[in-house]
Amino acid sequence: QSHQLKCFKACILDGDTLIPQILPQAFKSVEYIEGNGEAGSIKKVTFGEGSQFKYMKQKVEAVDKDKFVYIYSVIERDVLMDKLETITYETKLKTSPDRGSVCKTTSKYYTIGEFELKEEGIKAGKEKALG
Repeated sequence: QSHQLKCFKACILDGDTLIPQILPQAFKSVEYIEGNGEAGSIKKVTFGEGSQFKYMKQKVEAVDKDKFVYIYSVIERDVLMDKLETITYETKLKTSPDRGSVCKTTSKYYTIGEFELKEEGIKAGKEKALG
């Protein structure tokens, strides 16, 4: 469990500070507009010059430090806002058989109107986001 705690702390709890330092070409900054990282907080992520996107705003839905679960929703961004109302991500850290950690993220897409999101569009978006 200590490995999970280290991963959760680095990736989730301290990620807003660490990730822009580790990947400055992808992420320029993360700043809290409301709150301090707990449920209900809203943060603005400004992407780096290497990204095709400019920014997004995220709402923290839940942080469970005991079960290593983090849920947030993208509530505003500069791309696809006319097609998607929001995207909610749930990230869970679990212990792997070799006593490391496995990170599993589930995405839920909430579309506007009759827009149909296809699997290949989701995959292409993930690839672009991950570089």
